[in-house]
Amino acid sequence: MKKPARQHDAVDVILDQWRRERPDLDPAPMGPIGRLKRCAALLEGRLEAGFASYDLSVWEFDMLAALRRSGSPYRLSPTELFSTLMVSSGTMTHRLKRLETRGWIERLANEEDARSMLVQLTRKGLALINRAVESHLDNERRLLAALPAESLAVLDAQLSALLLTLENPPEQPR
Repeated sequence: MKKPARQHDAVDVILDQWRRERPDLDPAPMGPIGRLKRCAALLEGRLEAGFASYDLSVWEFDMLAALRRSGSPYRLSPTELFSTLMVSSGTMTHRLKRLETRGWIERLANEEDARSMLVQLTRKGLALINRAVESHLDNERRLLAALPAESLAVLDAQLSALLLTLENPPEQPR
């Protein structure tokens, strides 16, 4: 049985242009990477819209969520936090100040290391992230609802394989 033709997307247009302009090149690698980038950009906007009702940005949600999922007492060192979120320490410092100003986190002395501080959710921050994560999951379910469960499982497995490859690249021969 023949598979139905898939609809062309915005990346197909770009690939067709490259094939026309540079027939000597195979632009196939641009397909998956371009689609991932386009999906990420579109998802970012839709996630931001979901967080807007909580007066949160994506990065604020990510930081509060990292603290929340760390478990009670919802506390991490700044190093643990910026390692989890893959941001620079300078960016982390600015973001911590903003979250502290909003009353969602507090910085506490680290009893195990007097040279460092710990970042902890406040009661207000915990209540906010508990509400926001429920809404966020509903939003993500809506965003993925058009895909059949089997397709989602395959997509998730393939993205995981790509992520593992990117996180642990094979050594290049010299």
